[in-house]
Amino acid sequence: MCPKARFTGYTLDGGYAEFTVADERYCVPIPESYSDAGAAPLLCAGLIGYRSLARAGDANRLGIYGFGAAAHIVAQVARHEGRSVYAFTRRGDEDAQQFAKGLGAVWAGASDERPPEELDAAIIFAPVGALVPAALAAVRKGGTVVCGGIHMSDIPSFPYELLWGERSLCSVANLTRRDAQEFMRVAPEVPVRTTTETFRLEQANEALDQLRRGKLQGAGVLVMGDPGARA
Repeated sequence: MCPKARFTGYTLDGGYAEFTVADERYCVPIPESYSDAGAAPLLCAGLIGYRSLARAGDANRLGIYGFGAAAHIVAQVARHEGRSVYAFTRRGDEDAQQFAKGLGAVWAGASDERPPEELDAAIIFAPVGALVPAALAAVRKGGTVVCGGIHMSDIPSFPYELLWGERSLCSVANLTRRDAQEFMRVAPEVPVRTTTETFRLEQANEALDQLRRGKLQGAGVLVMGDPGARA
């Protein structure tokens, strides 16, 4: 929320440095049970997802739009908490839908479909503004829709009826230190198992291209050296 926030790799150099200096107040221990590659998705996708889940409240029936890096982690935490997960993917993406069901989703379908039951809350990770009215239409009165992405295309106009009934629409900008501490404690308790596809540093553009085309299952991770070796 800081108006002067700075981000490594975006407004600050050093994202690929061998060593860096960090303020210890903003460092959290990573559970020892994770390899480097296995822990990488916990740090951004996992933490933002955990923050989004908190903003969704105590929703029992939870919809997740866009089943990528953050969603595949959040779904595991939600199931651990006894929630029912409903996964929404691109139309025709049967691989992603089966992936979601394999992680415990009770239903998986296209993002333009209505779930078999009204949702208590929904989290949108896909950067598609048109999903906002779709998610509002899927949640019950009093339900919440959380926009968990940093960027999103323009939200189209929609009838007030979709918001009426004390439905709430909110965004997640970042996370707190408490979120990070809690999530790093919760992750090994679930335990969260991250699904990753590793790429060499020089394959970064290929990884981004696969991400844009929805070809990654779970999270893509850049590693130094042989991507087939254990980090």
